[in-house]
Amino acid sequence: MKLLVLDSSGLVASVAVMEEDTLIGEYTINHKKTHSQTLLPMLDEVVKMTETNLEEIDAIAIAKGPGSFTGLRIGSATAKGLGLALQKPIVSVPTVDAIAYNLYQAQGYICPIMDARRNQVYTGIYCFEDGKFKVVEEQCARSIDETIEAINELGGAVIFLGDGVPVFKETILEKCTAAVSFAPAHLSRQRAGAVGSLAMEYYKQGKIESATEHGPEYLRKSQAEREREEKNAR
Repeated sequence: MKLLVLDSSGLVASVAVMEEDTLIGEYTINHKKTHSQTLLPMLDEVVKMTETNLEEIDAIAIAKGPGSFTGLRIGSATAKGLGLALQKPIVSVPTVDAIAYNLYQAQGYICPIMDARRNQVYTGIYCFEDGKFKVVEEQCARSIDETIEAINELGGAVIFLGDGVPVFKETILEKCTAAVSFAPAHLSRQRAGAVGSLAMEYYKQGKIESATEHGPEYLRKSQAEREREEKNAR
């Protein structure tokens, strides 16, 4: 089974080609360019370098969100377009789950945090039990203080990762009563390889959708929608 994998849910853009348990190629960049500038050229480069015939892939895996509204739309549109053109199914993977999967078989709890602005994060809580990935708390949008409270209630050691760490690291160290550590740079951001690894499991379980059915998962309203509602409420 071969997958083409895309992740443009956050600051990082990442594309990969996976076949069974082999990561054939991955292109990941964390720079200031927009995903509209990077994603398609990255995809083209990975396909060329790995000599991949897109007609031969079995599905397209995509980080479905939450994350950057613009980034999610670009990734979703790209996956849908490829799915329709190639007549391939889509495997949608929750963004926060995939970030946590970077720390495969880590001890203790895993808590990805993506900066959602206004002192909020996109987050979830995960662990590995008997070699299996377990979702302790499903991905959600909430304040960093609520996230720390949830971790403190669990009481175990926790590893934080994600682009929210640089923003909230001091707050975490100040308020978290659990034993805290932070993932190193090469494991702390979105990786298409992690999305693809989870997507392989989903595909085998039949968790697929058509390109027509696919859509991003935002978890909360966009800033423009919130501002419009605030204006109308005055």
